Formats: sequence, C-alpha cells, structure tokens
Amino acid sequence: MSHSKTKFTFVLVSLMILSLVLAACGGNASNNAASGSPSAPASSPSESQATAGASETPDASAERTLTDGLGHEVKVPANPQRIIASYLEDHLVALGVKPVAQWSVANGIQDYLQTELKGIPTISYDLPYEAVSSFSPDLIIIGSSSTVEGDKYAQYSKIAPTYVLGDEINNDWRKALLKIGEVLNKSEEAQKALDEYEAKAKEAKEKLQQTIGNESAAVLWLIQKQFYIVSDKLSSGAVLYGDLGLKVPEVVKEISASGTASWNPISLEKLAELDADHIFLVNSDKSTGSEALKDPIWKNIPAVKNGHVYEFDSTHSWLYSGAIANSQIIDDVIASVAK
Repeated sequence: MSHSKTKFTFVLVSLMILSLVLAACGGNASNNAASGSPSAPASSPSESQATAGASETPDASAERTLTDGLGHEVKVPANPQRIIASYLEDHLVALGVKPVAQWSVANGIQDYLQTELKGIPTISYDLPYEAVSSFSPDLIIIGSSSTVEGDKYAQYSKIAPTYVLGDEINNDWRKALLKIGEVLNKSEEAQKALDEYEAKAKEAKEKLQQTIGNESAAVLWLIQKQFYIVSDKLSSGAVLYGDLGLKVPEVVKEISASGTASWNPISLEKLAELDADHIFLVNSDKSTGSEALKDPIWKNIPAVKNGHVYEFDSTHSWLYSGAIANSQIIDDVIASVAK
C-alpha cells in the first residue's frame, strides 16, 4: 500500500471512530464510515490494467486455481458458501452474494447496504485472526495489500483459501467488481452490474446537463466541527466530476492537487473561497448540534446563501465507493438538483 493510502487509512479510521463516539453521545444510531478504502474508505481509480488472472479455466462446477494480485496461487472453492470479504461488501451485494460476516469499525457498519446485509454478524475492520477463524470461512477475499503484510497472509491462509486483490485492482471499484466476479464464477453478473451503473450514470449526466448545465458542485464532510472536502478524482468526487460531468470548483482543484487522501481538511476561511454553485454536505455532527454550520463564514458562502446546500447524514453512501454506493449517490444528486 502506498504512503498516501496508508496515511488515509489511519486518518479515516480515526475519523470514523470519532464520529461514532459523537453519535453514541448524542443518543442516535447514525454511524460513520469512509470513502476510499479505509482509506473510505473508498478508492482511487488506477490507469493500469490488472495482471492477476486464472491459471486454470475449468468449468464452474470445479475447484479452480487462481493467481491473485500478489502472485499467490489460490485454490478457490467452486461454490463458496461462507465468504469473508471485509470492506468489499458493496461488490458482493452487487453480485447477489451475502458474506458470513460484514465489515465494522467501533460498532459502526455500512448502513447503506443494510437492506441486504441486515442481521449479518460484524467483524472488525482489522480482521483479527481469532475472529476470522470463528466464522469458519471457506473463502477469504482481501482488498488492500497492507492487510496481509508480514506473515498475515500465511495466517489467513491457514484458516481458508485467501485471495488478495492487491492495491492496483482494489483502488478501482470497477476492476474490483469484475475481479471478484471472476473469483466467484459470477463474471456475467459483475459485467451486468457494471453496465447498468454506466447506463444510469450516462442518463443522469445528460439530465444534469439539461437542468443545471455547466454549474459546479462540491462535496463536504462535517465531522467533529471540522470540514473535509472530497478529492476531484476519488470517492464521491469521482462520481460527481468523472461520471456525471459536473464542473470542478477551483478550490476543489487546489486542495486535490496538494492533498493525499479521498477527503482532505478545509478551513472555514478556505471555504469562504469555495466557488461552488451547489454543495452536497455529509453531516456527521447532527447529534452535537452542527455548530460549524452556525458560523457566519459558512452562512456567507454563496451556495449556502442561495439555498443550494443538500444535506445527508452519514448513513448515506457518500463516504463509500462501489456500484451500489455510487448508484445511490447519483440518486441523491438527481433528487437534489434535477427534480
């Protein structure tokens, strides 16, 4: 894992834990998560093509030996029933697969997936060996390379066949979806899910061009009185600017160029320069009164004064990435600005 990815993982997990503590103190059940892989988690698109592939291609009913993103030869069961794929659940759900345990941090989960994953036991984001073993998985799918640093891969492999996507694939949700589809003998389902997303994004882009034209937008995350702004090429920024074609504000370009994470801190003073026609706000401070939103600087931002702020709590999918998360983001955007 790159230095920036590792740094963001640390920052994201810390932020999620802080947010969840605040939610608990406020007496509500909203939970936080991340975009760009605990690096909020959720994920920088890679331009390189994946090199991992099948070393054998027998029929779908037979056990297959696949080469994962780190070069391991993995004997994958023909029809695994007890899968652990922590922080990859968006892809599993898109394929119609339910894991035996789902990702969590400080008792927080991916709320936006709970229609499909309600009742699925949780497992800590750092995948303790004992916890993994307790679920008796028959296949473990790991996203980032750092998760199996040192002797971790050997330890997980003793529990069950372990397939690592590797950062090159894990950092691009499209490639990750297709690769997991390949691993699970669901390549057709994966391609269908991707095609449906692309068609939805194309339709939404055309609708936005007709309704708001060349207007700009920014995505902000408020947590513990601190604002963070999404990168122009990562997480929900990749959806707004890449998939939907919305104009990138200059402040977003500036911070994205110098930042190393999916979400980078932004001061109120810098927010005053935010030249965005629309602001999508993920508010994790609702339980503590959202004090930062009472500041005169915030109130004088043009988009705020014009009533073009669209607020969502952290149970929405804006902090994540994947076919399902991004599809829900598109729904939120259309409902907000293209009614």
